[in-house]
Amino acid sequence: MGVEVICTTDDPADSLEYHRAYAASRAEGEPRMWPTWRPDRVMAVEDPEGWNTYINRLSEVAGRSIGNFAELLEALRERQRVFAAAGCRLSDHGLDTFYGEEFTDGGLESLFAVLRRGRGLTETERAVFRSGMLYHLAVMNAERGWAQQFHVGPLRNNRTRLMRGYGADAGADSLDDQPVARAMGRFLDRLEREGRLARTVVYNLNPKDGEAMAAMAGNFQDGTVAGKMQYGAAWWFSDHLNGMERQLNILSDYGLLSRFVGMLTDSRSFLSFPRHEYFRRLLCDILGRDVERGRIPYTEMEAVGRMVENICYGNAKSYFGF
Repeated sequence: MGVEVICTTDDPADSLEYHRAYAASRAEGEPRMWPTWRPDRVMAVEDPEGWNTYINRLSEVAGRSIGNFAELLEALRERQRVFAAAGCRLSDHGLDTFYGEEFTDGGLESLFAVLRRGRGLTETERAVFRSGMLYHLAVMNAERGWAQQFHVGPLRNNRTRLMRGYGADAGADSLDDQPVARAMGRFLDRLEREGRLARTVVYNLNPKDGEAMAAMAGNFQDGTVAGKMQYGAAWWFSDHLNGMERQLNILSDYGLLSRFVGMLTDSRSFLSFPRHEYFRRLLCDILGRDVERGRIPYTEMEAVGRMVENICYGNAKSYFGF
């Protein structure tokens, strides 16, 4: 299938040993395999016991103590250095919704101390901690020069018996319906005001959020990078015929289709690679219909061909630094 690069998703505490093994054995012409930074577990403060177990593991892997919030950030930066050495180019963040509450570093230190004592936070405190954590993670992405992705909107583990029998994320996940626009705007605006807004791709799980997220992302285009703020590909419950077509139409209405970085294989499975072919056929079908209807003149077919090639290959290669 002509695959050149595969980016996996990896937790900051992962050893990356298989990445190193693959890089050492990769033959000329075989795909490159790079990690993607996925730090969701540092924000999973709804379960203090599980969170502390994870922070202890992160401390061990990073080789430094994590006794306060500042030390947590330093441990994460240390792990980012390891990821960058393994070829990491981008981050990925799975969120139920965006977090844009006001916070101070002193307040985050206090909430961190509560969590490290094994105590739970109130719903408001969890939102504040996640807002601060997400902001600092985004700052790290900008410091590294990585692109960042935000996958927004799942409601997980809805079926208790399934989770008890097989564990979390065993298949009873669904679409959440939390509001996203205002928190998303506050989150991006703070980063942009401070000159710390990295290249950003946003994906919505609930179809209701498509136009809102596409329009909000467009507010922060700044001309420094072509298509810096991306309304990302149809994802999870939406990566089917109707969902893919809807995403392309929203992008065309609210953004610039020619700058789109194209489809992603979110399942991280070799057997799901054909969805890229499915996407390419759908993209060409939509553009072909526009030509037939006179929305795109026949005289511009060469330009349309270049646009298709860029959406399916060139844009991503340039945008992610492949």
